[in-house]
Order: sequence, then C-alpha cells, then structure tokens
Amino acid sequence: MFDIGALELFVIVVVAVLVIGPKDMPLAMRTAGRWIGKVRKVSSHFRTGVDAMVREAELEDMEAKWKAQNEAIMKRSAASSEADAGEPIMTGPPPKIDDGAAASVQDVVDKAEPLPTSGSTTTPTPKSGE
Repeated sequence: MFDIGALELFVIVVVAVLVIGPKDMPLAMRTAGRWIGKVRKVSSHFRTGVDAMVREAELEDMEAKWKAQNEAIMKRSAASSEADAGEPIMTGPPPKIDDGAAASVQDVVDKAEPLPTSGSTTTPTPKSGE
C-alpha cells in the first residue's frame, strides 16, 4: 500500500512524540487506528460492490454470447435436418390448437367423482359414457 521504510517511520514517530507529547500518544494512536479501520471497511465495501457489478456485467455478456451461439447452432441443425428430410422441421414449441375439442380443467373437475370419506372402504367406479 504505502512504501514506508524504517527511517521514515522513525521520523514520523519522533515528530508525533514532539507534537502530541508522550502523555497523549496512546489516545492519538487509538484514534488513528479507529480511523484506519473505518477507511479499510468502507474501501472493502466499495471494492466488493464494484466487483459484484463487474461480475454481473460479465455474466450478462456471456449469457448474450451463449444465447446467440445457441440460436446459430439451432438454425444450422434445423437447416441440415430440413435438407435431409426435404420438409421444414419444427424447432420451437408446438403450436396451440383451440378447436374446442380439448376439455378445460374445470370440465374435468366437474366430471370427477368425490373422494370417499375416511371411514368408507368402497372404491369409486368410473362414470358411464367416458
């Protein structure tokens, strides 16, 4: 951090003893130690925050690169599969078909039989027509 040699440290101690005096020196050293501790704590907190921001930015960049590379690979794979099969290959999620034939969740719940009570030993039978 600082390049302070033995001679410079000796000069600082002699000046401090002459200016502050030997009687108040322990209090001054204690106060200086507290200030140095606070400065180190603040700088450590600041450094940690900056490091976190840098890591987050690097992760976002890497994620964007991976996504672009993945899309390019998927396009090449789809193109080669289409060339082999002679027809377009679907690479995404299946299309949604809403022709009214599919039952809604509420319809299934309405048709279900209630569960037997804890004292009952009978098994439910399926409804006719299903």
